[in-house]
Amino acid sequence: MRLSIRALFPLIMGSRTVHAVLDCDWVAVNAILPQNVSLSFVTAIPENGTFTVPREDTGWPTDPINLPSLCAIGAMVLGETANSSFGFGLFLPTKWNGRTLTVGNGGLAGGVNWVDMVRHGRPAQSSRILTNNLPKQGTGVKYGHAVFSTDTGHNSTATDASWSYQTIESQVNWGWRALHETVIYSKLITEAFYGIKPSFNYYQGCSTGGRQGFKEAEAFPSDFDGIIAGAPAWWTQIWQFWVGYVNYISNLTMIPTSKFDVIGKEVLRQCDGQDGLVDTIISDPLGCNFNPEMLLCSSDVTDTTNAECLTAEQLQTFDILTRDFLETNSTLVFPAWLRGSEHFWNLNIDGGAPNIIGLGYIQYMLGLGPDWKWESFDADIVQLSERLNPGQADASYYDLREFYEGGRKLIHYHGLSDGGIATGASYYLYDQIDRALTPQGIDVNDFYRFFPIPGMGHCVDTANYVNAPYYIAGISMTNNGQHSVPHYQDAKHDVLFALMDWVENGTAPDAIIGTAYANFSTMDAITRQRPICAYPKQAKYRGKGDPNLPENWRCQLLY
Repeated sequence: MRLSIRALFPLIMGSRTVHAVLDCDWVAVNAILPQNVSLSFVTAIPENGTFTVPREDTGWPTDPINLPSLCAIGAMVLGETANSSFGFGLFLPTKWNGRTLTVGNGGLAGGVNWVDMVRHGRPAQSSRILTNNLPKQGTGVKYGHAVFSTDTGHNSTATDASWSYQTIESQVNWGWRALHETVIYSKLITEAFYGIKPSFNYYQGCSTGGRQGFKEAEAFPSDFDGIIAGAPAWWTQIWQFWVGYVNYISNLTMIPTSKFDVIGKEVLRQCDGQDGLVDTIISDPLGCNFNPEMLLCSSDVTDTTNAECLTAEQLQTFDILTRDFLETNSTLVFPAWLRGSEHFWNLNIDGGAPNIIGLGYIQYMLGLGPDWKWESFDADIVQLSERLNPGQADASYYDLREFYEGGRKLIHYHGLSDGGIATGASYYLYDQIDRALTPQGIDVNDFYRFFPIPGMGHCVDTANYVNAPYYIAGISMTNNGQHSVPHYQDAKHDVLFALMDWVENGTAPDAIIGTAYANFSTMDAITRQRPICAYPKQAKYRGKGDPNLPENWRCQLLY
């Protein structure tokens, strides 16, 4: 029997719980495993304890701390062919709310994502995309869910693709198989451990994790009742190529990374007020009429290296970087970054060095070999990447009819200032799903909501001169052992609660209130809140009242 939404928040806060029928020990857990699953470890974690990540887990080496009482389990699925085996992990809380939460991965990383299983802390704003220098605090399991993750069949850092060289089975594990089968086996283990089936099964991931979420909705729609997919790298065979392309283009006439904020502040100066309110946030980057010539260095500037302007050659590079990448027949290859993302361009462009993710993808995933150099970059690689589609990892089926017919729900979000994965890819994905389903008489809003988040970068963060209220307790956002939204642990502010409310009570989220803090590390003083509206609506200031309060905003169509 499924739990009603009336029991939702008491369960999560721990007033109603389900207890295990098995002990957290090797003998008990090993006895419930299928024959093709071998047990790696079973560890009982006490209240406020720390889980020590296995040394071989190079993708996610941070030890989660301040955990609730739980049983940590590591296991390995033994594949039938070489390189088809994979590992997975579970956190089974002593006080279980009857639900499961599977978390996705990031970049090319291998290793069980233990730290995201408890909602890892926010990366520092200066951190590079998909690095492993993550804070130790984790809180996701405090929601009370049984939480799962896979190692995607290998161990590596998020930027290392060498494991995929000439190994199709490894690529398939990373692309979809390891996650899907992890869900199957983890549900079986959870049911045996607690003596009842989970009431609801949820998923949350961002970046590669967002791609995995859409892939699940398309290929295995019965795995989850609800999915949260942030900044999805769904067009992975093109995105991996694109991150190499933008770095290649930027090296033709390099724009120093020190000038990204120069560009960003000029974009903000011109675009900010065009959305109806001067508030340091570009709410409608697609509607901004921007004049890049204002960035051009004047004739009296002698030191163009340190000046807060661009040379004519750099301005030409800027034009290319902010223009959709098209084939000669005008077919879209990949969308450009949006206005306002400039602060985060260093996620893909690093002052002349080749982008390590794009380079590794071409060398190893596409099989061109470790000796291939980025100077050999050629647009023909696009066709090669599309033809091979390593691991069949892309999520481009679009027809989510089966997911919809099962009564399942999907929340999709993407930062409008994302400098890692261009936000336009999410708009394109939404439109393609809409075009696939509307002719079938399906209104996508009945099961799928897309939330563009003004001012947010890749999965997390906002530029220090923007301070956008992006925080909705999504994966990668939480910090300091917090979970949910401090002072606002409800479906109006927390994206996971919003999904649960939709799945379990039928209350669709038209908006989720984003929060900004004076200090995102301590999450104490709130500086701003406003609704983040479901596309195609946008938040518009009502024209009176404090613009930092959410009640003075409304969601409306602009066109």
